[in-house]
Amino acid sequence: MAEARLYTQYKKDVVPKLIEEFKYENVMAVPKLQKIVINVGAGDSINDAKLLDTVVENIGQITGQQPVKTKAKKSISNFKLREGVPIGCKVTLRKKIMYEFLDRLINLSLPRTRDFQGVPNKSFDGRGNYTMGIKEHTIFPEIDVDNTHVVHGMDITFVTSAESDEEAFALLKHFGMPFKK
Repeated sequence: MAEARLYTQYKKDVVPKLIEEFKYENVMAVPKLQKIVINVGAGDSINDAKLLDTVVENIGQITGQQPVKTKAKKSISNFKLREGVPIGCKVTLRKKIMYEFLDRLINLSLPRTRDFQGVPNKSFDGRGNYTMGIKEHTIFPEIDVDNTHVVHGMDITFVTSAESDEEAFALLKHFGMPFKK
């Protein structure tokens, strides 16, 4: 089984650049991508149960992995929401699937976004993790736009082993993440 193209690039190009940039003593100290978590909140699924099934199917097509339905933690009467009712889904990608998803995201999907200026560079959490939102799932090539009835967004979180936002930013930048200038 061949290894993912971005993982090969990480080992050959990104690691030496990061060692040079941050003066790491040891190769094991270089930050790496640990996982990518994709989360979709489908709050409208309270009224329409089939909506959540559609969202789960779409995320499964995009990632190549079966998502897990997430349930409401609290009851909120104003939103007609009861505790334990499914209101979204999430999927965690690791290893080869993670690198292949990142490759498709950077090189195929983000450039297809309408009026794309780059992803925001302020969305780091202070511990080296980065979260970005996508408004339309239709930017992914796996989705057939003609058969799409519902357009939904998603949050994508990149969890890295970096200890600072600066290191995480450099890691994602070397992977080719198109940050705003």
